[in-house]
Amino acid sequence: MITAPNTAVSTWAPLRSRVYRALWIAQLVSNLGTWMQTVGAQWVLVDEPNAAVLVSFVQTAITLPVMLLAIPSGVIADLVDRRRLLLGAQSTMAVLAAVLAVSTATGHTTPAVLLTLLFLIGCGQALTGPAWQAIQPELVPREQIPSAAALGSMSINIGRAVGPAIAGVLVSLSGPTLVFVLNAVSFTGIVAVLTLWHRPTTDRQLPSERPLAALQAGTRFIKAAPAIRRVLLRSILFIAPASAVWALLPVIARDELGLSSSGYGLMLAALGIGAVLGAVGLSRLRTLMTPTQRLSTAAVLFGLASAGTALLHIVPLVLILLVFAGFAWLLAMSTMNSTMQLLLPAWVRARGLSVYLLVFMGGQAIGSLVWGVVAGAAGPVVALLIAAGLLALCAVSTVWLPISHNAENLDQTPSAFWPEPQVVVEPDPADGPVLVLRTYDVPPENLDEFITAMAFVGRSRQRTGAMEWRLYRDIGMLDRYVEAFVVRSWAEHMHQHQVRLTAQDQIREQEASKFTIGDDRITHLVAILPP
Repeated sequence: MITAPNTAVSTWAPLRSRVYRALWIAQLVSNLGTWMQTVGAQWVLVDEPNAAVLVSFVQTAITLPVMLLAIPSGVIADLVDRRRLLLGAQSTMAVLAAVLAVSTATGHTTPAVLLTLLFLIGCGQALTGPAWQAIQPELVPREQIPSAAALGSMSINIGRAVGPAIAGVLVSLSGPTLVFVLNAVSFTGIVAVLTLWHRPTTDRQLPSERPLAALQAGTRFIKAAPAIRRVLLRSILFIAPASAVWALLPVIARDELGLSSSGYGLMLAALGIGAVLGAVGLSRLRTLMTPTQRLSTAAVLFGLASAGTALLHIVPLVLILLVFAGFAWLLAMSTMNSTMQLLLPAWVRARGLSVYLLVFMGGQAIGSLVWGVVAGAAGPVVALLIAAGLLALCAVSTVWLPISHNAENLDQTPSAFWPEPQVVVEPDPADGPVLVLRTYDVPPENLDEFITAMAFVGRSRQRTGAMEWRLYRDIGMLDRYVEAFVVRSWAEHMHQHQVRLTAQDQIREQEASKFTIGDDRITHLVAILPP
């Protein structure tokens, strides 16, 4: 039986950490600057020929780098010092934002210059995304990760709601240059905090993974982790229909409600207020609901808000519905984000989160495009009603496709519990593939339980580096079984031994060992001829 957690951790608990608090405040300011920059960039282009096309390119220039660079960025963030990576990327974005401000002030910001600079800034944001997410468990205790995820989502939603409103006022008073200047300044807070943060260093006893091998290792991990794939699937099922509201809200505001740009700003503010309320109430909801139940509730609330926004033409009622939509959005995002962070061990965390970011951003981008086409053909009201129906199906599907309910209880602490290989000839790190054979003696009465337990061990082997894994029966010996798995190289097998194994992997092996007798025997074979 699945039960909800019975201990409440305050949403604000992560802010007790001095470093987390400073980074969160700096990130909030930077989020405001980023959304202000978007409004300023769109304003620069409104008087250009083909303004409608050029304005749409602003969001494309900002989000396209995430689509292109999310996965490589995750690999890089797992291979290098994340603090230095963030510091370099944030400093570079500050310089690029300053160049945009100076260029605009001197009258040299053509559409090509603007879009190029926005694309480069977007590359910096893509580079920092996985690393930023991956450092969260380094800043707060494991039990506070869901609260930290909620605060992160709240920061983004406050930036999205408040930033454009501030920018609209500033642009109308003094033009876009001031907005670009403030965005450049907004990066300095993050740079200052990262500079002062003394991140604990770990001594490397093994050479770093090569980028391509690291990418393949991350891919194997996700393929062998059904719980993570389920979170990614649930992300798609929610984000794809939910993106309709974000994509069509300006059209609804203008055509269905007759609102001006300030009215649209109020609608965004309502979403932001809902996100803040969601963050405040998250700790209580976590004691009452499992993660799957929270996702189902979020889908229902967002679907009702989508349908109400489409059908109602009373502005106060629509604003109330959007508050619920903001609440639901934060509930879903924080649940999926925190579950991903809890399921991923440190060695592959950035790579796993980069896939989540790609799904999240890609779902929004492609979903917005699809809903724009649907609205163009059938109208925004019909598009939102279809989206509401899909969100209802999303909620129902949680019955058959739940996500992990015990991610918080999984112990992902590194645990180098394997004995060191006994070798008389030391292989080179690049030697391989490596075939590892492990022999077990299993009494007949324990065989079924042993096979069941070994299925989980096999996934552990594949998550930590095995390209192939099988369990064999030795037909020459009674009750003897041989586990065989292949690792790409000796260096990668040493990473398995010393870096990648966790306490959870140890628990899986101990469960299987309960059904064996005698000592296991391990053999390592290194290939000497190509296939």
